Amino acid sequence: MTTSHSPATDHATVPMAWLGPLRIRGNAVTGEFDIPLATFETPLWPSVRRGAAVSRLTDQGIVATVLDDRMTRSILVEADDASIALAAVGHVRDRFDELRDLVAADSRHTRLIDLHHQIAGNLLFLRFEFTTGDAAGHNMTTQAADRLAARILADIPGLRYESVSGNYCTDKKASAVNGILGRGKNVVAEIMLPREVVERRLRTTAARLATLNTRKNLIGTLLAGGIRSANAHYANMLLGFYLATGQDAANIVEGSQGITRADDRDGDLYFSCTLPNLIVGTVGNGKHLPHVEQALTRLGCRQERPPGANARRLAALAAATVLCGELSLLAAQTNPGELMRAHTRFERTHR
Repeated sequence: MTTSHSPATDHATVPMAWLGPLRIRGNAVTGEFDIPLATFETPLWPSVRRGAAVSRLTDQGIVATVLDDRMTRSILVEADDASIALAAVGHVRDRFDELRDLVAADSRHTRLIDLHHQIAGNLLFLRFEFTTGDAAGHNMTTQAADRLAARILADIPGLRYESVSGNYCTDKKASAVNGILGRGKNVVAEIMLPREVVERRLRTTAARLATLNTRKNLIGTLLAGGIRSANAHYANMLLGFYLATGQDAANIVEGSQGITRADDRDGDLYFSCTLPNLIVGTVGNGKHLPHVEQALTRLGCRQERPPGANARRLAALAAATVLCGELSLLAAQTNPGELMRAHTRFERTHR
């Protein structure tokens, strides 16, 4: 006899820990916060914890700046030929205000803010960009794109529907377009560490860490054929943070495309993580689960704020978490054997 279970009542348990606090300030959040990470890679916890501890040894801590906020969906239509596709682009741009009003009339929170296009033969890809309030925006942008496609096809002869998503978005795939044009929250997290902190707490020097970053993250990634990415392991921290806060975990694919910088400034260390594709939300699917509700409340993302402010706050905290783990790992990798010793010690502890 078999028993069927509703997906709404079945859960996969992932170990979770609260780490910190980390010190952060910026245009979306300021304060000291413990951070949740859900992961089976338990050595990640002490690594991020070390980065968080270092953040408290400076007055400013981690400075997180949210640069941009937009979600995208690209429709695909077939035209009779390339000239009709090009004319369609002009038509859409000329009537952009009308299309923006169409989207606004259909949703309280979705706003059309920009448009990009590509033409390949007789295929037209229209990449619409939206703000979606505190939601990550997957469904909101798809609904808006459906409405926009219907209006465009009704208004312009010689076009035929192909798909509401033509992969020029780009959703959950490694690409250059997201880093260039933006998808989700674009956040830069930075920290300045005095020489003595680097040497005493990270057991390395600014010069060694900066050299490793250039040779590993920049040259190594280039040799590997990386796309718009130069970092050690953003995906580790993002997956743990996404699972703990109810995000669509598959978005770590584009989310982990980011750039780490490390500069030796007369022995002091400037360190930054740029994450141009953070797709997070504080409302929507998955946010009703008890552990997610607890996490978002504890992170201060359940307070009354202007639309989008809680999601930007969450994105800044995600970026700061990434910086903590990235800094700690790169510091460890400047010392032979340290990474493996840490993994062996902590994995045995958590068996």
